[in-house]
Amino acid sequence: MAATSATSSHSARPGEEESISELLSAVTSDLQKLFRQEVALAKAEISEEASKAGKAAGLLSGAALAGYMTVVLLSLAAVFGLAELIGLGWAALVVAALWAIAGAVLFVVGRNRMREVSPKPERTIETLKEDAQWAKHPTG
Repeated sequence: MAATSATSSHSARPGEEESISELLSAVTSDLQKLFRQEVALAKAEISEEASKAGKAAGLLSGAALAGYMTVVLLSLAAVFGLAELIGLGWAALVVAALWAIAGAVLFVVGRNRMREVSPKPERTIETLKEDAQWAKHPTG
């Protein structure tokens, strides 16, 4: 009789092991899918932030060009202004002042846009936190 009970308890284990292995396989598959989705979300977020950074960098480049033009035109204005004291020098000063204003506007807009750029993938971090919560309490 002892042999029969040992055999019946031994025959129950293979079925349990198969269902446990199926469960582990399903969990592994779900985790792989979840990981791939998180990586795709992170890539999309980083790409979006890189695009914002590129646009802000373009504006800052425009500000640098305007600053360069300001220096060139102010230098020319000083030369012409000292040479003639009126006329051509004053016209160069007006153009240089317009470049200075354009440069200031481009700089402020570019700086504000650069402040909006976030190097962290915020949505990915949030969903990873949600996934961790779900993993701790999968039923609710």
